[in-house]
Order: sequence, then C-alpha cells, then structure tokens
Amino acid sequence: MRLFSGVMVALVLAWAPAAVAETLTLAPVTVTDWKAVFGRVEARDTIPARARIGGTLTELAVHEGDRVEAGDVLGRIVDDKIEFQLAAFDAQVTALRAQLANAESELKRGEDLLARGVATAQQLDQLRTQVSVLDGQIDATLAERRVVEQQAAEGEVLAPLAGRVLQVPVAHGAVVMPGEAMAVIGGGGIFLRLAVPERFAPMMNAGDVIAIEEEDGARQGRIERVYPQIESGRVLADVAVEGMSDRFIDARVLVRLPVARRKALLIPSSAVITRLGLDFVAVEAAGGIRLRTVVVASAEEIDGTAMVEVLSGLGPGEVIRTDGAEAAAEAATMEAGRG
Repeated sequence: MRLFSGVMVALVLAWAPAAVAETLTLAPVTVTDWKAVFGRVEARDTIPARARIGGTLTELAVHEGDRVEAGDVLGRIVDDKIEFQLAAFDAQVTALRAQLANAESELKRGEDLLARGVATAQQLDQLRTQVSVLDGQIDATLAERRVVEQQAAEGEVLAPLAGRVLQVPVAHGAVVMPGEAMAVIGGGGIFLRLAVPERFAPMMNAGDVIAIEEEDGARQGRIERVYPQIESGRVLADVAVEGMSDRFIDARVLVRLPVARRKALLIPSSAVITRLGLDFVAVEAAGGIRLRTVVVASAEEIDGTAMVEVLSGLGPGEVIRTDGAEAAAEAATMEAGRG
C-alpha cells in the first residue's frame, strides 16, 4: 500500500501540471510610454452676465454653483431716476393732449365759420397744421417714454447661456454701473486643458486617446486641439471627455499622455513567482522547467489582463509558463527527484 500510494502521488504530480500548463513564447510587442500630468477642468464658454443699466441691485436670485438656463433672470437693478422720467413724460403727454383737444375744437369751429363765409381758408389751414403738430408731439413723447420703459426693463440681469454659475462678485443692495459683471456663467460643455512640457509637443496629435484618472474610476479622453503657441515652455492642448462633471471648474485631474512607443517583452503577472524579495519566472528548457531570476516593471492592465514588462533575465523566443505557482511546484518536484 505504501508503494502504491507513492506511485499514485508521483503520477498526480506528473500529470496535474501538464493538464493545466499554459505556456507563452516571448516576442517583442509595441508598448506605449505614458507620462502623468495634471489637466485643468474648464468650461468651453465662460461669459459674464453684465448689467445693462446703472443703479441699485434690489434682487439677486442666484449663488455660486446654481444651474441656470439662457434668459433666466439672475437679478434686478433699479434706477430711481427712471420713475421720475416716466412721470415727466406722462405729464407732457397729458398737457399735449389737452392742447390737441383745444386745437381740434378750434378746427371744428373754423370749419363752421368757413362754411358761413366768415373765416378764410388760410386760417383753417393754420388750425389743421396746429392739430397735426400736436399729434406729432404726442407720438414723439410716447416714443421717448417707450425708450425709458425699455431702460427700466433692462434692469433685469439675464443669463447669457445655459450652464453653472461660477462667480457672483456683487451683493444685494450694491450700486452697479452699466457693463459691470453681476455673475459669471460657465457653459457649453466641459473639457480638459493640458499644459505639457514642450519636449513632448511633437508626440501630441489631435485625435490621440489619453487615460484620465477620476475619483469614480478611469475613463478615456481624446485630444481635440494642440495649440501652436508655446507659453513658458509648455504646449497647451484641449481634451474632450464625455460625461465629465462640471461641479468643480478649474479642478485638477490626473491624466496620462502617450509620449513614446517602443518594443518590450511582456508577460502575464501570473507568471511571476516572488520568493524572498526576488522575482522568478518558470522557463521551459530541454532538461525541464527552470526558475530564472528576472527584473520586472510595475504591473499594467492590457486588454483586461494584468501584464508586466521584463527588464532583464529573459529574451525573445524563450518559452515560459504563465501558471507561476503550479510551475514552481513542478520545478520543486523535479529538483527533489534529481536529488
């Protein structure tokens, strides 16, 4: 029984690794070198909502962070002089209408006198002219009044576009001047603005895909534009990112840029065996499986598989075992058998 058990264990050790053995023939592959930089979240359009008239800010309906639609009323400015101007125009219209009523009465009386032959046609023409002049004066005064009414309506500060309120530099009750910014609106979408050292400028092209690290996970972006003007030794680029939050503008986001392509040997992370601080890989040789010391870089996920780059210890054409733990056990059994 003891002999039979030993034979069975040997058969299991010999057969089980072969059943699950997974090999890989090493060959150089093209890899991309990435550089970690910070991108700044920016709104595509940043437009101030300006006061169209001067006066006192009597209403302020928004605060930083609020979302608004184009045309929303953000605040109201009141100029007390406008009410006095409107009252003055109303008084002028009232006086002119009284004069017009009197002129129309004189014209009717003149027509009756002309019919009886008492008045002359010249006098009647003067009365008609006076009525026409008063009509014109009333129309002109009403037009001027409408101008002042429009000025009063322009006291409403309107949102120039749909987006998020970024700044509100005024307070309720403040005295403002025409053209002064009441709020700053960011809208039109969100993008990333990159400032990369100029030595990487030749490697950046419109359409390149970059990796973006956010709190809710990684995502991809695409370079839309690379600006030709280099500022302070840095080249600027805009990156389009779908679904990026506009909650924080000017926030910094970690971005990885493709800066170079080169040949490298990649192996699955499962092929690496770590013992006493050293990394080993099981290599298939003529005499069986051998553990070889290697130096590898940090792991990186490629097409859903964790891969590491072999810096030294292996060469192209060699066959390795990707099931590191099983290969190590098989190699240990073979060494024990040789002993």
